[in-house]
Order: sequence, then C-alpha cells, then structure tokens
Amino acid sequence: MTRSRWPAVGREPSPRRRSVLLVCSFLLPLVLWSLVSYVPWIWHPLIHVTDPGTVSWFKADLLVERAVFATENAQAVAAGGRAAVGERANPVFLPAPHAVARALWTAFTTKPVLRDELWLHQSLWLSIQTIFWGFLISSLFGVPLGILCGAYPPLARLFEPVIDFVRYMPAPAFGALTVAVLDIYAAPKIAIIVIGTFFQQVLVIANTVRRHDPALIEAAQTLGARPRQLLLHVIVPGCLVDIYNDQRILLGWAWTYLIVAEVVGVSTGITFFINQQAKYRNFDNVYAAILIIGVIGLVTDQGLAFIGRRIFPWQPRAPSRLNAVLALLGRKGGGPA
Repeated sequence: MTRSRWPAVGREPSPRRRSVLLVCSFLLPLVLWSLVSYVPWIWHPLIHVTDPGTVSWFKADLLVERAVFATENAQAVAAGGRAAVGERANPVFLPAPHAVARALWTAFTTKPVLRDELWLHQSLWLSIQTIFWGFLISSLFGVPLGILCGAYPPLARLFEPVIDFVRYMPAPAFGALTVAVLDIYAAPKIAIIVIGTFFQQVLVIANTVRRHDPALIEAAQTLGARPRQLLLHVIVPGCLVDIYNDQRILLGWAWTYLIVAEVVGVSTGITFFINQQAKYRNFDNVYAAILIIGVIGLVTDQGLAFIGRRIFPWQPRAPSRLNAVLALLGRKGGGPA
C-alpha cells in the first residue's frame, strides 16, 4: 500500500500533524525573532559600548553604528589613546524575546511615570470597554439590517449602494466630526468603532443570508408559510451559525480600529500606553502591550468558538486548538498515542 503524500491538496492532516502545525505556527516566528536577537552575525547593525576608552563622546551603554565605532576607534588609537570596547547589538526598537517576556510582568507592576497616567491594566480595561460598546452598538443595528438586506432584494437595492459607498470612507476621517458632536472622551472613540464595523457588517451578513438553501424556503412556502414566518423560522435559523461565525471575524475588525479610535479626542487606553512607552523608548513594554492585545483577541475568539459549540451542538466540531496542544504534550510526556 502506497503512503499518501503530505501535504495533500484538499485533505485535512491527521490530528497529530494538526497539533504539530499549530505549535509550529507560533514557534516559527519566535525562532526567527530569537535568531535575529541572539545571533550576532545575522543582523546586529549597532555596537553597544561597554567601555568608552578615550573616545570623547562615547559613554557606557551607548548604541552606535558599527562603521562609526570602527572609525572612532581607529582615530583614538592613531592619537595614542585607548580603543573603546563594545558588543554587537540590535537597535533599541527591537528588544530580545526575554526582554519582552520580562516586560509582560513588569509593565503591570511598574508605576506610571506621570501622576495622571494610568496603569497598564487600567488602560486595557478602557480599551476593552471601547471595543465592547462599539461592537455592541454596531451589531444591534448592523445584524438586523444585514439580515433584511439578504432576505429581501428590494431592501438590498435600497440600502446596499449607499452602504457600499460609505464603507470606502476611512473611519478616522470622521474623527473631528465625532469629537465636535460627542465631546472628547469615550463617546467619539466608540463612534469610530461603530463606523469602522457597521457598514462592513451589513454587507458581510447580507451576503451570508443570501447563501441560504432555497429548497428550505420553497418547502416552507409550499406548506403555507407567510413572509414573516419565512424570515423568522426558516432564513434566520438556517443562517444563524454562519452569522455567529461572521461576528467572530468582524470583532477582529473592531480591534484593528481601536488604535485609531483611541487617539481621537483625549488619548486613552492601550494606545496611549503604547505611545507613552515608545516616547520613553521602553520598546520592550511596547511589544508586550501589542502581544497582550493579540492574546486578548485570541482568547476572546476561542471563547466565542467554545460558546458557539455549546449553542449550536448540531454543527460538526472543528478540532479545539487548546486540546490539540494538550494532546501533543501528553504524547510527548508518555501519554496514550
């Protein structure tokens, strides 16, 4: 019997291979980052001065370009002085993985520099509230309108052209207008999230509803179902799972608008923290904050996927990413294959 080739077009890998691929998905970027950070001959374009020697303007812990370091040392030695000593290093905006890992803890425990600045956990909470209210308001209007446009072609002809037109307008362009109308605090930030997701939401959900099975509608009409019954008892239940999954994806859209939204009016939230840490050149904290956003997004998405499996138990279950990792670790630890 010939072994099937892997990877095979259109064929899912085995559970063990899925687990390995999942681990590699996160491990490969970490390996590349580590190579750039710890292996000097890969990049390291600067020199970290440990002993300035007799070079007048060198100081300990200074970062200088390698060519400048070599030129200054040559001039110092030619003048009878002592050459500076240093180690190859990357720019300050590319901290090593261990520095970012340390910052994931210290960013929460380090007191803000200025008295009116917020702690990281406070900034995160403000950002989460902005996302929650913005996406909730967008969904309260966008989901019903998307369902109606997908179910009733005349409504689609009425609403979708203007929605399709407005969705190409960048949400940040409405920043000054939202501040003028809604003041400078949380409301304009929420409005930017709503503007950034509502129009996309209507079109995506309308397209999902249009993909419903026409045979179900024909069967319901044969049994005498009225238009309202067709919508509430045939179309919506038939598309509910796909709409739920659309919402999971659209929630990621809301996070992409957060950085822009939080600089409208008074700068707040995780964006303000990132900007302040970049200003102080604490780039390990900047990377840590960005990673935290990714973790929150991933945990939220997997939490919604878990809830979806409980709400819609009749749907075929995709393999859980967490269970795949635990299964792989169990096999490595001598557990059952």
